[in-house]
Amino acid sequence: MENTGLRKRILKFFNRHENLRSFGVLSPCIFWIGIFFLLPLLFMATYSFLERGLYGGVNWLFTWENYTRFVDPLYLKILLRTFRISFLTTVILLIVGYPMAYRIARADKRWRNILLFLVILPFWTSDLIRTYAWMLILRDTGLLNGLLKYLHIIREPLSLLYTEGAILLGLAYVYLPFMVLPLYASIEKLDTSLLEAAEDLGATPFWRFLKVTVPLTKSGILAGSLLVFIPSVGVFVVSDLLGGAKAMMIGNLVQLQFGPARNWPFGSAASFILMTIVLLAVFGYLKFAGGKEALEEVR
Repeated sequence: MENTGLRKRILKFFNRHENLRSFGVLSPCIFWIGIFFLLPLLFMATYSFLERGLYGGVNWLFTWENYTRFVDPLYLKILLRTFRISFLTTVILLIVGYPMAYRIARADKRWRNILLFLVILPFWTSDLIRTYAWMLILRDTGLLNGLLKYLHIIREPLSLLYTEGAILLGLAYVYLPFMVLPLYASIEKLDTSLLEAAEDLGATPFWRFLKVTVPLTKSGILAGSLLVFIPSVGVFVVSDLLGGAKAMMIGNLVQLQFGPARNWPFGSAASFILMTIVLLAVFGYLKFAGGKEALEEVR
């Protein structure tokens, strides 16, 4: 009886306090985010204002040098290269992925699942293995140069590996499914009667696509662009293997600071600068392309 009365009082307390009950339901998520996301960010924020130790580690002395050092033209060049490659990757995948997603969404149902399976099939293999495969294809003695020499198109091997073009190709290959799948989900829900109505009103296929299809699939375009752009900015495996030291990206810089250079304060500062710029770019893109509704969804 005592347990029953206590249980009723507890339930009555939670019923009167909706906010506290909601907090109780969300507490596991809040705990997880706090321990594994916010706490590491707090550590990195603290480290970014400290001095590097003589043999690694940190000296507990406050300094702005890690942030002011990033203004060096060398690091600004790496940052600009990162955003240029990430932007080009997003644009290329949008141009390539939209027709693919449209064709899959309009295919017969028996073929649709097969085509979707082929899109997600690369996920069954590690990105590292697929990137190594591109190294074998693009190197001087690789498959592509060998084929071009066999066809007498070139006499000397082309320098395809360790270039920005190689990074762009690798990123486009790795992140293509991230663009196609959101676009497919958006196009599949498209009401074809609206396209028929636009055709009846005299719209050409081009204007029908531009004025009807694109606006109605804007959510897929936004989602796919963000799913490609954000990880492309922070990638370091693909750029390290296909670009090397000649085409370093900001992800490689951060990885080097936490690895061989053992400069955790500067690596933390570079990470926060990158995160701030990406957040500003994403919110600016959503405000420009998605309007207030997209911003509200993100918030």
